[in-house]
Amino acid sequence: MPSKSASVKDYLKTLPLFLLPHHAITRVVYWLTQLQSPLTQPAIKMFAAFFNVDMRDAAEENLSAYRTFNEFFTRSLKPTARPVAGGETEIAAPADGCVSAIGRIDKGRIFQAKGIDYSLATLLANDSKASERLADGYFLTTYLSPRDYHRLHMPMSGRLIKQSHVPGRLFSVGPHTVRALPNLFTRNERVVAQFETDHGLMALVLVGAMNVAGIETIWHGLVEPANGSHARHIDYDQQRTTTVASEPVFLKKGEEMGRFNMGSTVIVLLQNKTVWHNNLQAGDTIRMGQFIGQVG
Repeated sequence: MPSKSASVKDYLKTLPLFLLPHHAITRVVYWLTQLQSPLTQPAIKMFAAFFNVDMRDAAEENLSAYRTFNEFFTRSLKPTARPVAGGETEIAAPADGCVSAIGRIDKGRIFQAKGIDYSLATLLANDSKASERLADGYFLTTYLSPRDYHRLHMPMSGRLIKQSHVPGRLFSVGPHTVRALPNLFTRNERVVAQFETDHGLMALVLVGAMNVAGIETIWHGLVEPANGSHARHIDYDQQRTTTVASEPVFLKKGEEMGRFNMGSTVIVLLQNKTVWHNNLQAGDTIRMGQFIGQVG
């Protein structure tokens, strides 16, 4: 079904993406971003200038100090750069970026853009237990542009219970594609991290995209693309019952949980009642750690 918000220009920009070898291009990009060469510094400086990257909050402000493009792209911030919402029931923004969509999950459907929604169950690789718990929950979709800080942080404290890697395409997740391509986030490769919190289930969905040269989580490292079309699941609760050496993964609100090695989208899914702060809506810019809502 065509989107009611997409323009002819959106469709024209989106259609060529079907013809591109998404994964081959992304593998080349990954290789290039790891290179140390005489071209690295000029490339970083051109990128920073073109996208108007603000380095004042970076732990290392000097662009010449970065040995590879990926070091620059996944740069860390100064410890005081992003204060984290402190209240026990307060939700902190997971990333710097722009709100793509926000609201309530309606009987297992999530809003993508005007005239488009998609299946929660498909997004979660048909995990029936998680889909049931989140079916009437709340969601926030955040788009990270090339100029943004690209590490992802915990909106609330929680214990990791499951990670899933779902194979798929790598369509762009830019605003024009979101408006024009139905089921975008369920078409694309993604990593789903589920956490048990004091306020119910929380899932963070890290969506891959064209030129996203790798998705990493701090407990797993780089999530390698899977062979075939089936999702891969790691049940961390089961690991702890069968492996003596396995330790629980518990992350506090504001702690880093992963990163994109190029820009993409993160979707926060919450089980229990959530009141979003000050009518937060699509198009609003947020910064990691800021107060964005409260769980009831």
